[in-house]
Amino acid sequence: MVLSALIRARPNYVARLTTGISALGSPRKLATSSATPPKTKEFKKVMVANRGEIAIRVFRALTELNKTSVAIYSEQDKHSMHRLKADEAYMVGKGLAPVAAYLSIPDIIDVACRNDIDAIHPGYGFLSERSDFAQACEDAGIVFIGPAPQVMARMGDKVAARLAATESGVKVVPGTEKPVTDVKEVKEFVKEHGTPIILKAAFGGGGRGMRRVDNEKDVEESFHRAYSEALSSFGNGSLFVEKFIERPRHIEVQIFGDNYGNIVHLYERDCSVQRRHQKVVEIAPAPALPPGVRERILNDALRIARHVGYNNAGTVEFLVDRKGNYFFIEVNARLQVEHTVSEEITGVDLVQAQIRVAEGKRLQDIKLSQEGIHVNGCAIQCRVTTENPALGFQPDSGRIEVFRSGEGMGIRLDSASTFAGSIISPHYDSLLVKVIAHARNHPNAASKMIRALREFRIRGVKTNIPFLLNVLQQPSFLDASVDTYFIDEHPELFVFKPSQNRAQKLLSYLGEVAVNGPTTPLATKLMPAHVSPPVPTIPAGQLYA
Repeated sequence: MVLSALIRARPNYVARLTTGISALGSPRKLATSSATPPKTKEFKKVMVANRGEIAIRVFRALTELNKTSVAIYSEQDKHSMHRLKADEAYMVGKGLAPVAAYLSIPDIIDVACRNDIDAIHPGYGFLSERSDFAQACEDAGIVFIGPAPQVMARMGDKVAARLAATESGVKVVPGTEKPVTDVKEVKEFVKEHGTPIILKAAFGGGGRGMRRVDNEKDVEESFHRAYSEALSSFGNGSLFVEKFIERPRHIEVQIFGDNYGNIVHLYERDCSVQRRHQKVVEIAPAPALPPGVRERILNDALRIARHVGYNNAGTVEFLVDRKGNYFFIEVNARLQVEHTVSEEITGVDLVQAQIRVAEGKRLQDIKLSQEGIHVNGCAIQCRVTTENPALGFQPDSGRIEVFRSGEGMGIRLDSASTFAGSIISPHYDSLLVKVIAHARNHPNAASKMIRALREFRIRGVKTNIPFLLNVLQQPSFLDASVDTYFIDEHPELFVFKPSQNRAQKLLSYLGEVAVNGPTTPLATKLMPAHVSPPVPTIPAGQLYA
């Protein structure tokens, strides 16, 4: 009975199952598939195949658009906030590891089909850049809220993305023409181009599977580490080798397109403040970027996007050297963690725009045109994580005992588990809350962010707030002269003042005085009165009465 109902509801999906959904494989096989003609369909129920703050971010957009929000959750996430925020919620990946549950394409598609889901938003991370997931949604008759599968496959393959850039007339960093799986190929590249080089996961991003190599003798060890990390993170250990650009700024352009060939940019972001290739602070627009360089980068990002027929939200990333030369590095075919700063300076709700474009609307239908997108001020995002910077950013987990956030004009908080009593899981990413400050210019935004972070009170788990405050107050950050070496070259960023938990100190003092008496002289010259407590007399013969 269940199967017959499923056949009637999603015939394409069942056909996919009968041919073996386990065969969903390499995204590169989809690169030659034909594009699906644009269709217009109003969504009623939308699932978010993700968790945490990004799931809640999408739920809020759905609520504002008067659509039903649907969550998925793992066994370990049964008490999570994103499950409670959605209109409906369903468990996936029963018996699987915490992360594997959110990567189980058959389970997610099955739940979506059984509950009449019209579309799936992947969020970021997990399956967000998996073209086989986008294809599985399409095969099941479910709209994937993101780029088309063939576009994701091409942009997810860093070699194919580089080729698209060169075909568009955009300069790229010297690198291998295809993914490498053998350390011998890396050694050959080093012999030709020298060091430093950088190894990157060919089918993933976010700093995972990435290693810088400065000496030829370190090639083999770095290759095996990068390969292993890429394999565990993305299911494919293939690596891409590039010549490393010294002292660059990391500049990325937010692009957005509909299903009819119309595409715009929402200006650029500076993501140069990085630790181990992980972004820490993001700024929009990029401060102190020469206007001529900005204009050329924005135009080149659009040129690449048009060349590949890009649709929905995405990011085109560049490295910019001190002379203003810039090189394309990759496209992130998804919504970025730092999309918030682009939203703040342009006033465009990117998540709502994603949903409406996926329904088949044109950019003009949602009042989105290049002429109508303007920069208003500066926005900075800080990623507050449950990591202890004093112990090498060791992840922390446990129960939040006290939580008080920074607030006020120009402060935005995107979060999920930020309340007293919340349990921080050790199984997932350490992001606790994204704090976004919006002000007239870069110095004002930094000042506002510093004030907001100082207002936070979090007890029970360690956070990186002391480190973020050091970054924001560093002179080179304030004068917008940072590059990707910024954190490595400023060891003072890791010198922290002891935290002051005033409430705990007061309780400790009161307890000490109550038990042992005051430890300091009384603040008066008068001697305390000596009073002997009266002891009641007990009549003789009644002592044991």
